Amino acid sequence: MGSSRDKEDAKTEGQRLSEELFFDIKNCWDTVSPEELGETREFAEGYKDFLDKGKTEREFTGLCVDMLKQKGFVEVESLGDGGGKLRAGAKVYQNIKGKSLVCAVIGGRPLEEGMNIVGAHVDSPRIDLKTNPLYEDSGFAFFDTHYYGGIKYYQWTTIPLAMHGTVVRKDGEKFRICVGEDPGDPVFTVTDLLPHLARDQMQKKASEFFDGEDLNILAGSEPFRDEKAKERVKLKLMGLLHEKYGMVEEDFSGAEIEFVPAGKTRDVGLDRSMVGGYGHDDRCCAYAAIRSILALADSPPPEKTLVCLLTDKEEIGSVGNTGIQSRFFENFTAYLCSRTLDHYSDIKLRRCLASSFMLSADVSAAYDPNYDSVYDKKTSSWFGKGMVLTKYTGRGGKYGGSEANAEFCQKVQALLNKNKIRWQFGDIGRVDKGGGGTIALFVAKLGVEVLDCGVPVLSMHSPFEVISKIDLYTTYKGYIAFLREA
Repeated sequence: MGSSRDKEDAKTEGQRLSEELFFDIKNCWDTVSPEELGETREFAEGYKDFLDKGKTEREFTGLCVDMLKQKGFVEVESLGDGGGKLRAGAKVYQNIKGKSLVCAVIGGRPLEEGMNIVGAHVDSPRIDLKTNPLYEDSGFAFFDTHYYGGIKYYQWTTIPLAMHGTVVRKDGEKFRICVGEDPGDPVFTVTDLLPHLARDQMQKKASEFFDGEDLNILAGSEPFRDEKAKERVKLKLMGLLHEKYGMVEEDFSGAEIEFVPAGKTRDVGLDRSMVGGYGHDDRCCAYAAIRSILALADSPPPEKTLVCLLTDKEEIGSVGNTGIQSRFFENFTAYLCSRTLDHYSDIKLRRCLASSFMLSADVSAAYDPNYDSVYDKKTSSWFGKGMVLTKYTGRGGKYGGSEANAEFCQKVQALLNKNKIRWQFGDIGRVDKGGGGTIALFVAKLGVEVLDCGVPVLSMHSPFEVISKIDLYTTYKGYIAFLREA
């Protein structure tokens, strides 16, 4: 058997030149060591458990806060406005109305020299209740809904759904609802038409099978035992809600109640190489992001301040006071500047932001050979080939997206290569076939250098999305390298 030196000498000039000049995106499974393989599977198990417990933005944020507290992070509100400076190594966080989160590990260099940031979003497409949702029709009780984010309506029919939410009663008491996740719980569903009567329906385009107004959730059928009462099926359900939670119908008007796919996240494939479940977009990147800053939290104080940013409302435009278009991230940065710099001023805040680097931690559309016509193989992201760098987002001429400059792209690529992190580039489909956006363009407005970077996903925005375990772990390691060295 020849030595590696002999094999190298046997290569032709063309072979050697192609190795030098071409970008060879290798499959990570081919190069992963036995130790890394064990770490990959262990990381995926932790993620699956986290995803099962954090199916809404409130639940996911709450779990992240618990992890931060365990690592010694302190909520900024508890520190007040006075007192001494935050020194290098200090760990702080801010919980934004229970739906968004930003945390930081203070570095040794002045904040005017910038921060290293990894930012993701924690909301996912779902079905929300309307403000007056419960009604009775033909012996059934239904919840009237308004979908959230970009979904294919037909994918959400005839599957078990779970009810998650936060309600504030008339007396001011706040409580959480979760029905449909425990084995003994009932579930909910949206009904569909049987094939025997669906001849006309089947002639329609997929986008017309269902109207958004028709995603009515089946909630009950047993009437209250009083023939003189009105809307007895509805009354039965309100009685159960009142008995368990003290709710009256008026409480629905301001409640946040979401319906999401019921059940556990599962391994996919005989080889267990993939993870299937609800909410990979974008909680797989959010989980990798929060774990990356926690992995560095016990290390010696970093040179630059490290930040993890988890936002809400990305799926509907990053709006509201918990979306990245609000001022909460800017306000948090101002707080850090005021507690670390001498003689705080607005210009120092602007210098801090303009000197900062960020990975917009969001998923990409993985190439699916079943739908080849909408992908460009040359620029698609692939399962098993590592974290995806997306230079530009948007649609129709890059409209409504963000694009990183050449200098920052090379900085990130060089950093990943140095740390032997497998990465690939990827766009969201063929030109003019679609596209999408992330939180990157809104953070870029502050002057921050931003590059989109995350995990490739199959069946994105469906009730059961699929990712590769090796891509998830590679992305996590990439975030660590970026935070530590950018």
